Amino acid sequence: MHELALAKGIIDIVNSEAREKGFKRVLEIALCIGEYSGVAPECIREFFPIAAAGTPAEGAVLKLERLPARFSCRDCGYEGGADRKRACCPQCGSTAIKMLSGREFYVEKLKVE
Repeated sequence: MHELALAKGIIDIVNSEAREKGFKRVLEIALCIGEYSGVAPECIREFFPIAAAGTPAEGAVLKLERLPARFSCRDCGYEGGADRKRACCPQCGSTAIKMLSGREFYVEKLKVE
């Protein structure tokens, strides 16, 4: 249910931008959601209309982009994806990996009128 709070956070961003920039209506909201962010895109889609009701974002289309996780291996220098089940470097098998990206959740852009 934390997706409702996240949807309300998106609306807070929209309202802040609307006050600052002076637009009245949002046509489209592009969101980036990291693979390991813990955010369920389908739940964001479900709760967004509830949060957007009566705001400039009411009726806006959500464009969701899923961002894959990227890791760095401290042993062999590999950078890229890793097997979720094994949590190790796919190149050398080391568990000395560090997540570089994949936890993101942010508003990429707004299309307004």
